Amino acid sequence: MLPRRGAVALSLTALALVLLGNFKTPNASGTALSSTVALGGGATAGATTTSGTTAAAGTGRTSVTTVTSATASYTGTAIQTRYGVVQVQVTIANGKLTGVTTLQAPSDNPHSSSISAAAAPVLASEALTAQSATIDTVSGATFTSQGYAASLQSALDQAAAA
Repeated sequence: MLPRRGAVALSLTALALVLLGNFKTPNASGTALSSTVALGGGATAGATTTSGTTAAAGTGRTSVTTVTSATASYTGTAIQTRYGVVQVQVTIANGKLTGVTTLQAPSDNPHSSSISAAAAPVLASEALTAQSATIDTVSGATFTSQGYAASLQSALDQAAAA
């Protein structure tokens, strides 16, 4: 009986390896992931005024990018994680978080890119629901989730200071 079990186990292992070897991840186009999640009805009509300066990528500096009569966008600090940089931008309308855009996420290889593409909308949705940076970590995207939360907190801190 033992040799038969070994043959079955070996066959199943070989099958799993063949399936794993044929698994294709989506191709990443570009180096930055762009994903935006927003709550409906958050935009307020008004005259637009541009203020602040945009910091060079990777400097860790943040700035107000666009201001309208009751809506403002804030760019969080670019956070270096084990697998790449994570940076978000938030939109605040009438004191409420109404949108989160992923400006940068790990994408230097197809695996990181697919993880970031799957995690970013989930993290943005969590942030909109929580109305804070206290969000759950996405399974399989721990480092991206931690960087996302840190960049999000940086942007929310700017909004609170404004």
